[in-house]
Amino acid sequence: MMMNIFGLLFLIPLVFISNFWFILLVIFIMSFLFMFKVSFGSMVFSLSYGFGIDMLSFTLIMLSFWICALMILASENLFKTNYYWELFILMVVFLLISLFITFSSLNFFLFYLFFEISLVPTLFLIIGWGNQPERVSAGVYLLFYTLLVSLPMMVSLFYLYKSFYTLDFYFFHSINNLLLYFCTNMVFFVKIPMFFIHLWLPKAHVEAPISGSMILAGIMLKLGGYGLLRVMKVFLEVGMKFNMFIIVISLIGGVIISLICVRQSDMKLLIAYSSVSHMGMALAGIMTMNLWGFWGALVLMLAHGLCSSGLFCLANLSYERTHSRSIYLNKGFMNIMPNLSLWWFLLCSSNMAAPPSLNLLGEILLINSLLFYSKYTMICLFFLVFYSAAYSLFLYSYTQHGSFYSGIYSFYQINIREYLLLFLHWVPLNLLIFKSELLTLWI
Repeated sequence: MMMNIFGLLFLIPLVFISNFWFILLVIFIMSFLFMFKVSFGSMVFSLSYGFGIDMLSFTLIMLSFWICALMILASENLFKTNYYWELFILMVVFLLISLFITFSSLNFFLFYLFFEISLVPTLFLIIGWGNQPERVSAGVYLLFYTLLVSLPMMVSLFYLYKSFYTLDFYFFHSINNLLLYFCTNMVFFVKIPMFFIHLWLPKAHVEAPISGSMILAGIMLKLGGYGLLRVMKVFLEVGMKFNMFIIVISLIGGVIISLICVRQSDMKLLIAYSSVSHMGMALAGIMTMNLWGFWGALVLMLAHGLCSSGLFCLANLSYERTHSRSIYLNKGFMNIMPNLSLWWFLLCSSNMAAPPSLNLLGEILLINSLLFYSKYTMICLFFLVFYSAAYSLFLYSYTQHGSFYSGIYSFYQINIREYLLLFLHWVPLNLLIFKSELLTLWI
């Protein structure tokens, strides 16, 4: 593992002496080399200096590599306009290093430390390369929502160390303490994000540049799910009594957010709110604390990371051409760019969990898990799945059909880089389902 970390650190001086595309190539090569480290099962492989990977870590690190490479591929405009692109790539590399260490650390304190450090490059991406003046307040939202609940988590870390005399995940066992449950998990609830504490996410997405939206949707939301999957074994007793409330809030909140999506006129906001709805379902699955729930949460997190990131790329392609995110202005694209309509259809259908996407597998596992937990969850799940299809179809049909306004005639066409970007989102999303048993072997 240290070899990988040193390899990533080697990228930092490379930023200042090489080309934009060369660094993209190096990150892709590193992701393919990392792919050979796959660990089949719950055993921790590649142990060194308190770092190691099991299947859970491996999938999320692989996703981090992939999304970070695609962020650079999506941000060609910065290179063309020479808009501080070296600094931008430096931020992406710092983010990749912090995420790599977060997902591969076997020690809770190291995980916490780099979990917080990963906030800083994300904040710089939003404030430095965002479009609107409101990006500063969006950055403050992002920072303070997380930092407010981080201090209780640090105190709970000290308490855990006093109880276990170690902070390695392996040695943890159950503690019956409700205060500890809240102090430790609130930061994960904010990050995933749970309904009621989700308002930082749409704001951050709307003000972020395309790279910021991709990393937020693709990886940052997964940090919360990963943390919960790791520490839930400490709260077996408390969880049996209290998780029900979190499940109810997540599912009812998911339905409310889905209704908000159906009436949304801003493309980016619609995709951002759909993230809250999907991750609410994953959070409810984790909170059931059964095997299907844990499997389904991992599969849905992985699927959502690719699908949501791809949808943000599509929204950005339209935004770069019309300079508007409004669904009512971005209409009738099928007449202007019929070749892009296929990609809109493919990614919107994946977002509504149509086969053969990984979203479908995740939702099947989570629905089973929640129905095992209580048959009354069926009511919320019905509306969640129905409205998920409704707003995905709404997004697709409103942007592709209808009469377009004459300003669209000045469009420049989609280029090969943009096709490649969408292809690299969609292919893993729909091919991974053929080898899906790997995603259920980690526990």
